[in-house]
Amino acid sequence: MGVVILCTLTVLLGVRSIYRRFWGGRYFEREDARITAEKPDFEVDLLDINDYSRPGTKSDRITGIVIHYTANPGSTAKQNRDYFNGLKDSHATSVSSHFVVGIDGEIVQCIPTWEIAYASNERNHDTVSIECCHPSEDGEFTAETYRSVIQLTAWLCQKFDLTEKDVIRHYDVTGKNCPKYFVEHEDAWEQFRTDVKKALEAAEG
Repeated sequence: MGVVILCTLTVLLGVRSIYRRFWGGRYFEREDARITAEKPDFEVDLLDINDYSRPGTKSDRITGIVIHYTANPGSTAKQNRDYFNGLKDSHATSVSSHFVVGIDGEIVQCIPTWEIAYASNERNHDTVSIECCHPSEDGEFTAETYRSVIQLTAWLCQKFDLTEKDVIRHYDVTGKNCPKYFVEHEDAWEQFRTDVKKALEAAEG
């Protein structure tokens, strides 16, 4: 009996090792039928493939959701999307995001989640980035933006089998003051993550 158990464990460990080697790091998302969080309405307006904002590089398995702010007060989601797309011509910098959430709560998807965005430096390969618009220099989101970001983040967490603990700021990757309001108001950031957790709990019953 001991030999049988030992052989079984050896086989299971071998299968687990093979899975991690060949599939564990690959992009994966849960089936739609298993996602109970409400999918937010968003416009899919993908960037053109180019070297400066959408290189077309495939993502690894998603292990985090990164929150950003545009640092461009008063701009809309569409304007930020168009800026990213225009980099293919201007070559001014390399930057982009998977989603942009506007001041009125509108959401634009710029890059498929199975491709990387130029948003979070060394975490580009395994994160989905959400860029958030804001009306003033302090970077605080409107109530409409906040609601949309919570809903989008909760949906993405379920999509990639994540929790609120996997939601981070750009600041947490590089130390950059982004998103500004959540860096300078730690209590607001903790509340944001708490609200994501509540949205997940509500969705999962």
